[in-house]
Amino acid sequence: MKTLAVFTPTYNRAHLLPRVYESLKKQTSKDFIWMIIDDGSTDGTELLVKQWQRENIIEIQYLYKKNEGMHSGHNVAYENILTPFNVCIDSDDYMPPHAVEIICREAAEIEDDLEFSGLIGLDALENGEIIGSKIPENLTRVKLNELYLLHGVSGDKKMVYKTELMKQVPPYPIFEGERLVPLDYKCLLLDQHYFLKPVNEVLVIVEYQDDGSTRNMLKQYRRHPRGFAFSRISRIDYGITLKEKARNAVHLVSSSLFVSEVSLWFKTKNTVLVLAAVPAGILLNLYIRLKTKKNP
Repeated sequence: MKTLAVFTPTYNRAHLLPRVYESLKKQTSKDFIWMIIDDGSTDGTELLVKQWQRENIIEIQYLYKKNEGMHSGHNVAYENILTPFNVCIDSDDYMPPHAVEIICREAAEIEDDLEFSGLIGLDALENGEIIGSKIPENLTRVKLNELYLLHGVSGDKKMVYKTELMKQVPPYPIFEGERLVPLDYKCLLLDQHYFLKPVNEVLVIVEYQDDGSTRNMLKQYRRHPRGFAFSRISRIDYGITLKEKARNAVHLVSSSLFVSEVSLWFKTKNTVLVLAAVPAGILLNLYIRLKTKKNP
């Protein structure tokens, strides 16, 4: 059995997937399988992947599903991954040549350590610039939330998780008519019981697409209010600072107003905080409506 599953949820990204494929062909370690979860693409993705499977340069597993959003692709991935470790590489990103080798080397050190759920490494741009900041060198273990809130680290980071533990965490919910639930939910739940091993090396090269969720966040808030509300509830309940909990309470109020579901305010363990956030949440909701009025 291979050590690592590299999984890629994708939707109509046949024009970008070849770059991921080329980067995986160049890996100095072939101790991985590439799992492609096709979220209902209509652009010839399946034919492209079948061509690569015939080339038989790397092991590729292709799974097709109806279009329900990236988080649903993660659900399907975790249902099917058999390797001890896994990492998500988005269709618009790719891996530097030594990434799998680094992951497998570091993973071997924590595979039997019950304190750790996985690894956390660096994202970088194509020019080599690290996204945000590096992880403090003195940290030998860290929780994801603490990394940002207590240690002042910034920027996206790449997590590699133990598959067995990810399978134990409940799947992302599917909300009818919505296509997005923030992916930090499962990470946050694992944070309650385990640590991540810091790896100050680049594991992924990132390119933010114009049609990606990162660059369209206000529109995403409006289009997927139930998904974001679900995420805000977990962030309020498991947040480690009052500031973090308060910020998410404001967002929860805003998301609830898009679907007229005030009952969401009472699904957290901190209802009083949410009620106190109502005025600010109303203002945020109005701001999002104003900024997305032309193209919600």
